[in-house]
Amino acid sequence: MMKNFIERIGVMNCIMLLVVISIIIVSEVIFLKGNKLDAIFIAFWAPTILGFMNYLKYRN
Repeated sequence: MMKNFIERIGVMNCIMLLVVISIIIVSEVIFLKGNKLDAIFIAFWAPTILGFMNYLKYRN
C-alpha cells in the first residue's frame, strides 16, 4: 500500500509531505511549551511549502 502511494505521487513529494508533517508537529510542541508566536510563525511554513509544491507541479 505504501509503495503504491509513493509510486503514484513520487519520492520527492513524499519527502516534502514528511517535512510538512514534521513542521506541524514541531510547531505544536513549541506552542504547547508556551512560545505561541514562534509556533504560529513556524506553522505558516507548512502551507507555504505545500503551495510551492503545487506551483512546481502545475507550471508549464
